[in-house]
Amino acid sequence: MVYLSRIYTRSGDQGQTALGNGQRVSKHHLRVEAYGTVDEANALLGVVLGHCADADRHAMLTRIQNDLFDAGADLCTPLTPDEAEGARLRMTPAQTTRLEAEIDAMNEQLSPLNSFILPGGTPEAASLHLARTVVRRAERLCCALAEMETITPAVITYLNRLSDHLFVMARIANAGQDVLWVAGNNR
Repeated sequence: MVYLSRIYTRSGDQGQTALGNGQRVSKHHLRVEAYGTVDEANALLGVVLGHCADADRHAMLTRIQNDLFDAGADLCTPLTPDEAEGARLRMTPAQTTRLEAEIDAMNEQLSPLNSFILPGGTPEAASLHLARTVVRRAERLCCALAEMETITPAVITYLNRLSDHLFVMARIANAGQDVLWVAGNNR
C-alpha cells in the first residue's frame, strides 16, 4: 500500500531522484527517461478515457493504465542478478498475452487496411494515436536502456504490443472512418 503524507519532499531540488531501490540518479538518467515516458503515455490514456464512452474500451484502457503503472514500477527498480522471483513487482508475459487477445478481438471488427492511416478522426481516436506514439518512444528508450542495463524483457514486449493495441483501438474509435494517407497527393 502507498501512503503519501506530503507531495513534495525537496529531495529532487538538485536534479537527482531516487530509484525504487533507493539509489540516487540524475533526473535525466535513461532509466528515469524510460519510466517517465511510460508515465506520460499513461497520462495520455487518461485523456483518451475522457473521450471514451464505450464501456469495453474504457475497461481495456483502465487495465492498460494499471499495467503501465506496473511497467513504471518495474523500470524504476533496477533488476539484480540475484533477485528472487516475486521479490519485486515485474511485468509478466501474461500481460502481453491479454493485449494480443484484445487486439485480435478488435481487429475482427475491422476491414483490412489498403492504405496507411493518418493520425486523426474522432477526438478519442486522435488521442489514441498520440498515446501510441508516446508508447513507441517509451519502447525506444527501454530498448536503449536494455543495451546498457538489464531490464525485464516483458516490459519491451508489452510496450511493443501496446502500440499495436492503441492503433487498432483508434481504428475502432473512428468507426470505419479512418483518415487515409494519399501518397504524393499534394505534389
